[in-house]
Amino acid sequence: MVADKDLQSIQEVRTKVSAAHEAFLQFRKHTQKEVDRIVDQAAAVARANAESLAELAVEETGYGNARDKTIKNLLNSDLLHRAIRPMKTVGVIVEDPDKGILEIAEPAGVVAAILPTTNPTSTAFFKILIALKSKNAIVLSPHPRAVNCTCESARLLAEAAEAAGAPKGVVQCLTKATIQGTNELLKHRHTSLILSTGGPGIVHAAYSSGKPALGVGPGNVAVLVDDTADIDEAIGSVIDGKSFDYGTVCSSEQCVIAEEKNREAVWSALKQHGAYVCDERQTATLAALLITKDFRVNSDCVGQSPQRIAEMAGFRVGEDVRALVVELRGIGREHPLSAEKLSPVLSVHFAENFAGALKASAEIVNFGGRGHTCVIYSKSDERIREFGLAMPAFRILVNTAAPQGSTGITTNVLPSMTLGCGAIAGNITGDNIGPMHLINIKRVAYKVREVEEAFESDEAKSFFAGKTVASAATSPDRPKVAAAVDQYLQQRGVAASSGAATATASVNTGPAAEVVDRFLNGQRVASPSPVPASAQPNPANRPVRKPVASEVDIVPFVSEDDVRRAKVLQTKIYINRKTIVTPAARDLDNDGQVMVRTE
Repeated sequence: MVADKDLQSIQEVRTKVSAAHEAFLQFRKHTQKEVDRIVDQAAAVARANAESLAELAVEETGYGNARDKTIKNLLNSDLLHRAIRPMKTVGVIVEDPDKGILEIAEPAGVVAAILPTTNPTSTAFFKILIALKSKNAIVLSPHPRAVNCTCESARLLAEAAEAAGAPKGVVQCLTKATIQGTNELLKHRHTSLILSTGGPGIVHAAYSSGKPALGVGPGNVAVLVDDTADIDEAIGSVIDGKSFDYGTVCSSEQCVIAEEKNREAVWSALKQHGAYVCDERQTATLAALLITKDFRVNSDCVGQSPQRIAEMAGFRVGEDVRALVVELRGIGREHPLSAEKLSPVLSVHFAENFAGALKASAEIVNFGGRGHTCVIYSKSDERIREFGLAMPAFRILVNTAAPQGSTGITTNVLPSMTLGCGAIAGNITGDNIGPMHLINIKRVAYKVREVEEAFESDEAKSFFAGKTVASAATSPDRPKVAAAVDQYLQQRGVAASSGAATATASVNTGPAAEVVDRFLNGQRVASPSPVPASAQPNPANRPVRKPVASEVDIVPFVSEDDVRRAKVLQTKIYINRKTIVTPAARDLDNDGQVMVRTE
């Protein structure tokens, strides 16, 4: 009987997520001191096994080389550990008496961690340590081609964490991962947060799961070598980055852009530092080999040595060659080698001037690496700032190899193996991911002032003082306003100001004066007292008829404007079954507070 691998994978996910959730409920009670002791012990075991696990990763995946993978393992067990150890991640993490604010860390819960095949052990170290530091449980889903090395890394760190006091089951690793099983992990009711590293498909699945997700995009790193840079030194650094672990890091260099006037110097430096410059035939062969027809990276070429890739393309290079270099004649789908290659194959593009180089650099990053990483080699602060402002990337590295700079080895960005690409790439953040991304923060806020003390503008002060502010230039003309209101009230059937015919008389007495005074003082306008219909005028331009049983005027036609004015003056409009009411007027008086039906 053939076992159903998908069903086995789904069952394993359910069992291990449930165990991780139970462990989390215990782990969330731990103190900062207890958490730090657990992280310290796990990091120590990771360092002790950095080299052997690197060798296991190369043996299982066939990607990269053991020396550089050991460096990546140390990055995530030594440098990362030192960077996160001082962080407060438990309980009250910020207390500001002056502002009356307390910030309290709240762990996410169970973190679902999707791992890549290119950096399996170092990414396992990274995700386990930041999960433990933030007091979360974690379930790792390895790439199918890296199950053994990933699970062995998880086992060693889990045993170390439990020996230091962590609840049993706080670190879990799936051994039967399938696509269906991974989907179950992403959508499981106890999965609280997804931390996804891998290809576009799995990142898209993470963001489509309905759970909070920290996914990252691909890199297509442009490197601008400015003419103020030391070209030999810059190219040497580029080759160091490009050859690191045979180009498996997503932030490794993909294309060097330089000014045309420095062409000879760039080619000379490349050869000097171990690059093999391909001719046009070899370039065409490499393009067909490395990038598939549907514009994906050929997985058979990922993380292979330059000698192996050259052999696959039908030519040979010496053992001292560190990278294969091709010249680009353009950028985009018509030029496949302008895309990310995940191997020690480097493109070079020449521009007419700095402005052209800046434009080409942005085009490279936008072509498959939007939001990720770019590099400039320059001695000009002005050009470095111009580059930083112009580039569509969230890691702008200066005078350093890209993999080492982006992950925090040679720069002071947070050491990380998960590099966010921001909203421009569909990611939730452009940060280097760390423990603080795996917690939420509760804020306890004490009352520090009264409502009216919160505002400082003149308008606000006047509002709370109960009056409006108006300058001499903008203050309304009170007599004119009173006269206008008086005239309007007469037309509406409300008695005028003591029968006065002039604006001056209406200033001091009557309904108009009351309306104007209260309006100009910023107060609510009260409705004038109703006047018997027998005492109201009957303007020629507004005919009315009086119902037998009422002493109010029945209005034959009501518009939206009529209702709006009545709301401002807080008066009523009397209607009967013959009154024509526009739909807009009826909608505006939907609460029935203005129009009153008399028959």
